[in-house]
Amino acid sequence: MAPKTRAQLAEALRKRDVPDEAADAVLDRFSELGLINDEAFAEAWVDSRHHGRGLAKRALAAELRHRGVDSDTVNEAVDRLDSDQELETARRLVERKLPSTRNLDPKVRTRRLAGMLARKGYPPGLSFRVIREALEQEGVEVEEDFS
Repeated sequence: MAPKTRAQLAEALRKRDVPDEAADAVLDRFSELGLINDEAFAEAWVDSRHHGRGLAKRALAAELRHRGVDSDTVNEAVDRLDSDQELETARRLVERKLPSTRNLDPKVRTRRLAGMLARKGYPPGLSFRVIREALEQEGVEVEEDFS
């Protein structure tokens, strides 16, 4: 079983019709023993999903919120990633995808690469900067207007 947040475990207990008082008591005890630790969960999630899937801060924060992690914990976890890490990860993602777009029009290539980065939570400014750099390294002229 994969690690779960306190909110996910509370929901699982609710679905099994465990009374709220009993569920709270169990979850509190698990927290005391260190069996539930949303901070550790969030840090591990950010490390795993950023390095494994290349997700940006925005996407990671959305996933953690969806799993019931509170905003302060989410912010602390995603703030551990600095902008240089995100930039390098975006560059690696574009590098990996670039060869499959070689025979396409530069606008189409840009649109596909930007879409891939957007789905992973990267902001448009960073995305287009990384894409422009990668295409220019290939000798492709890139227009300033990305529409």
